[in-house]
Amino acid sequence: MRASTRILVVEDEESLRHMLSLALSKDGFHVWTASSGQEGLQVLGTSEPFDVCVTDVRMPGMDGLAFIEEGCRLGPKAPTFIAMSAYGDEALAVEALRRGAFDYISKPFEPAELSLKLKLVVERKNLGREGEERPTRSRPSPRVAPERAGRPPPGLEEVVSAAPAMQSIFRLVRKVADFPTTVLITGETGTGKERIAGAIHSEGRRRGSPFVAINCGAIPENLLESELFGYVKGAFTDAKEDRPGLFESAHGGTLFLDEVAELGLNLQVKLLRALVEKEIRRVGDTRTIPVDVRVIAATAKPMDALVAQGAFREDLYYRLNVVRVELPPLRDRREDIPVLARHFVAQLGDRLGLARASINDEALERLYGYDWPGNVRELENALERALVLSEGDGRITEADLDHRFDPDAGAPRVGKGLDPLVEADELSLKVVIPKVERILIRRALERTGGNRTKASILLGISHRALLYKLKEHDIK
Repeated sequence: MRASTRILVVEDEESLRHMLSLALSKDGFHVWTASSGQEGLQVLGTSEPFDVCVTDVRMPGMDGLAFIEEGCRLGPKAPTFIAMSAYGDEALAVEALRRGAFDYISKPFEPAELSLKLKLVVERKNLGREGEERPTRSRPSPRVAPERAGRPPPGLEEVVSAAPAMQSIFRLVRKVADFPTTVLITGETGTGKERIAGAIHSEGRRRGSPFVAINCGAIPENLLESELFGYVKGAFTDAKEDRPGLFESAHGGTLFLDEVAELGLNLQVKLLRALVEKEIRRVGDTRTIPVDVRVIAATAKPMDALVAQGAFREDLYYRLNVVRVELPPLRDRREDIPVLARHFVAQLGDRLGLARASINDEALERLYGYDWPGNVRELENALERALVLSEGDGRITEADLDHRFDPDAGAPRVGKGLDPLVEADELSLKVVIPKVERILIRRALERTGGNRTKASILLGISHRALLYKLKEHDIK
């Protein structure tokens, strides 16, 4: 992190503003503060631009959402925005992403958690990656995760694997890439479903058109419809202008619906109509709009069981499941663990500025012996943590790995059951899966001392997804 890193903290609560200023200053940042959105804009207008701006979303006068939107209009002087929202304000946090924020952090949080997030953002900026990692500010209608639509996804040449099962999947991807056929990708969390969806897009005729991705489980249902189909002015209280949805944004290209099983029945009907009729209707509109979109869906849930339970429409399931790609978990293709580990270490070393990044054989052996419930995503996150938090020069040894990889730590190992609950006589997925989720979430929170960001990394899910699951399972 360069010494002149400039951070602006915009927070109306004086005690929190003062505490963050002190904590971030101790971590080497040059910190400025503002008590309101209006004051924040005045500070951003100074001669030297800021690297990152951390802002509360709920403030009197100009709130954080309006502040972010105005700040994004500063062009080259616009910083990377990180929004702060109280627990339970997920809808506001999602709206902050739509207005141009790069990420958000939920209160209460530890200053060290924010500091680590800032350091990673600054590293990306220093390496010249800002244009790839943050929303494009000139885009007239920012979307959820707009950076995914702003650059082409990697093709198969960038999907690393030595496993025969994955080579078979690569052949299937090449076969279906040129056709507009709907594809359903299944597999456990973290197996790389979005990467394969992107490869299908990039290997086919639509490679030069938009690839738009959305996680259907990360956005409240009342917001998801307008995200997918757009809305017209006056459709609801805050609809002050017409706004196209993701179907329109993906016109001519591919729309990737991650966690499609999370869609409510009402939205399932509208999605089915869009697939069948190849047209959509914005919320509050009476007109239909034709769209040319190839839909790729993905889920970690057992779709057949959901259909049998009536939780997912059978007709939509068959419409999505024209071609099915089933991704194996990492524990079933262990030959990929050392290959992926070396690949991630080299990639992360380049991004973090660690020219001598490497991993020794003893550390690889520990990684090989772990059962990877979070799959490839957990592996990449574990290696990034080891590189960022190690005291060395980027050379990972077994001592740099956290205690989940200790053979005596009680973490899932090869041949070891997840929990006695899974080995019991209960066979209903509807009963077992929520119980297992609660067990793993509590275990992750205990292991990280209640730090939700670190717990989400252990679980292999996004921080936002963890917040929703905490609420769903009533975990305090």
